[in-house]
Amino acid sequence: MTHSQHWQEYLQGAHVAPEVFELRPDYRVLLLVVTDIIPGSSDITSETLLKEAESSAKDTLSKQPVTEIPHIAAWRDTYKAFGSKPQKYRNSLEALTRRVEAGLPRVNRLTDIYNAISVKRQIPLGGEDLGKYVGRPRCVRATGQEEFETTAGGEKVVEHPNKGEVVWCDDAGVTCRRWNWRQGPRTALTDETTLALFVFDALEPITDGVLEEAADEMVEALRKSSPGLQVARRLVTRADV
Repeated sequence: MTHSQHWQEYLQGAHVAPEVFELRPDYRVLLLVVTDIIPGSSDITSETLLKEAESSAKDTLSKQPVTEIPHIAAWRDTYKAFGSKPQKYRNSLEALTRRVEAGLPRVNRLTDIYNAISVKRQIPLGGEDLGKYVGRPRCVRATGQEEFETTAGGEKVVEHPNKGEVVWCDDAGVTCRRWNWRQGPRTALTDETTLALFVFDALEPITDGVLEEAADEMVEALRKSSPGLQVARRLVTRADV
């Protein structure tokens, strides 16, 4: 089995629970594994993408309020459906889009690239260090007993999601709360990450084609600094349940 075949098989074991699709039958997620990344900090590629994303979002915001941008509005409705107030807990796409006037954050190359593509393509997008994962990714509605490791006041703390909250998790605990609100530091991307999992979340009106194009753009951007990288991807839909 080749390296790419291994990761393709790994993604086949990723799971979205039926209860998640019951909440939003139109939900789809594209999972992208990228291996053999050459580690590094922010560079000209990530900076160029961030500036493109800022310009695109500013143009969009000049025409309509952030809460009326179609995909952001869809996620706000979805947060209400599982009991999270969208004005208090903003999905990652909305949170980033609201920051474009002051400038998107500059974190590290991998994070900068996926944040830029998220805003440019208007897709909530997360990135995880797959080398720190335990088992395979799962998207479920929480029981409330799961553990989410985070920080507060500079100290490590453990939170528990609300019962019914949609979370991403692995065998060690929750990796992202409220579907795509906040990722945990345990699996965060760093300047040393060489193996990554990217999670592209979509509701209508985002099409499968737009998801695939966003993933293609991610791979193209990463190849500029890591020409030997390999990829595996899988689109998960309600039909897979």
